[in-house]
Amino acid sequence: MQRNIYLTKGSDNSTVEATIVNLATKHVNDFENQWVELLKQYEQQDKFWDLEIKLRMISRNDNYEGYAVECENQTEGLLVLETQMHGSQMTPRQRLIYIYYIATAPWNREDVQRPPRLRGVGTSLLLFTRERSLELGYSGRVGLHSLPGYEKFYDNRGMYDLGSDEDVDELVYFEYGLWRQRLQGNDN
Repeated sequence: MQRNIYLTKGSDNSTVEATIVNLATKHVNDFENQWVELLKQYEQQDKFWDLEIKLRMISRNDNYEGYAVECENQTEGLLVLETQMHGSQMTPRQRLIYIYYIATAPWNREDVQRPPRLRGVGTSLLLFTRERSLELGYSGRVGLHSLPGYEKFYDNRGMYDLGSDEDVDELVYFEYGLWRQRLQGNDN
């Protein structure tokens, strides 16, 4: 699987082409060798996540998928999805794609580097996830629990804030509703 996307360089606002590809060992290695020290240095909440475990989980289970954003042979973003076992809170008895892990490289985060190297990585991954939801027949439904401090990011991208979830460490749960309703401006 491969999809071309366009991102914006933080230095001069020029457009650069990137690709969303299947998660591979190279991306896990980039995370461990290039991301982790910066994540720790800047006290990012995903600094202890173990992508090697996630890669094994993806390889052993059909309902998990992993993707990476590559630009100029650099891993710029990561995404791990569950595609079959989660239901929508907004549309009961309907499946959705659940995002287990979504992250941009530390140098693409404004709280680490200003200006970020690339803008639009997280937004592109969210859009890709909605498209994947359509491909699976889930009408664009996507859900996730936000790490503290990132709620505004998801709110600004049109996800619905469904409140803190006591079953998942009080993290705020967000969900995209039906794609066509959202495009028509309907809030349901």
